[in-house]
Amino acid sequence: MKKMSVVCMAVALMAAVPVATAGEATPGDSPKARICVQIGGLLQDRAFNLGDREEVSATVRFILNAEKEIVVLSVDTDDARLEAFVKARLNYQKVADRDLEEGKAYKVPIRITA
Repeated sequence: MKKMSVVCMAVALMAAVPVATAGEATPGDSPKARICVQIGGLLQDRAFNLGDREEVSATVRFILNAEKEIVVLSVDTDDARLEAFVKARLNYQKVADRDLEEGKAYKVPIRITA
């Protein structure tokens, strides 16, 4: 589980800095690693202003509906603007991974840096 958190944080870092390979997952990755990469890609081209902060972070809880779309359950953060941004970017975005289970809750940490 700790290894998954490290992978998700690395993907979240890629979301803040344009990288040519961001949003790409290899077939050998675990389903959780692949969803982290997809979420990083959805958050990568951001219009979120950090203001005077160096970084913001949150933990996103979501499920997948029958159409394999992300349904955000909660965004655990103190920044209401970040919560709104994450929900707007992720809600009802299709997931390309068939290995993720419909109705199962997933938790992904994210961090956006300047």
